[in-house]
Amino acid sequence: MPKAADHNPSGTHPKRRKTGTAMKTPTRTEKVHEALRQAIIEQQLSPGARLPEDMIGDSFGTSRTIAREALLRLSVEGLVDLMPNRGAFVANPTLDEGRDIFVVRRGLERMVVLQLAGNLNATQITELRRMLDDEEMAGARDEREAIRLAGEFHLRLAEMTGNKLLVRYLTETVSRCSLVLTIYGRPHSVDCGIDEHRQIIEALIAGQGDKAADLMDHHIEQVAGRALLESRKPKSVQDVLSSYASRLSQG
Repeated sequence: MPKAADHNPSGTHPKRRKTGTAMKTPTRTEKVHEALRQAIIEQQLSPGARLPEDMIGDSFGTSRTIAREALLRLSVEGLVDLMPNRGAFVANPTLDEGRDIFVVRRGLERMVVLQLAGNLNATQITELRRMLDDEEMAGARDEREAIRLAGEFHLRLAEMTGNKLLVRYLTETVSRCSLVLTIYGRPHSVDCGIDEHRQIIEALIAGQGDKAADLMDHHIEQVAGRALLESRKPKSVQDVLSSYASRLSQG
């Protein structure tokens, strides 16, 4: 089984990742893994949906071996359940499990902002503000894209701490929170989340660690509060995979 450190911790497409070193060309496995991950995070693949290796291979024009490796990576992240003699399924956490996940996330997010308060450099501040602008523009045209960018914001904050273990745990936790919201989430205003992100950034810039932690606590509490006992109509797995395979070919 691959190590979690092998994953792209940002939650973004590998080609969009910006670092200070030369950009590594993602492998076919990484591309399929990321496409499937986004299909789940963007709430296109329903919790409990079966993910046959042959269907994934056919959709992305790749082998079952690559499909299996991508599914293994997703299982490490907590996004996919691998069932012996049954195959792979999108993870389907219960509401009680969801509550536990959000409790863990609040603790991790608090650690992130306490480490970053007063320690952001000019480049990082510019990047975070640009991410907010992107999130705001996405909110006006595509709520799913805005939700994805909101997740990227939290993971990028974690990356800025330089703590790889914290990044790993938060990546898995944010992914699982997204699943909970997929199952139990209710419609909400994207603008609310953007405003909360903006307040957190300003507290970090001002070096107000306790304030930033309190703001983050409130923000995660609001996100968790969007979870209700609602079900959503599942989409065809093959149709979703075809859509994300098309994105890969265009990239």
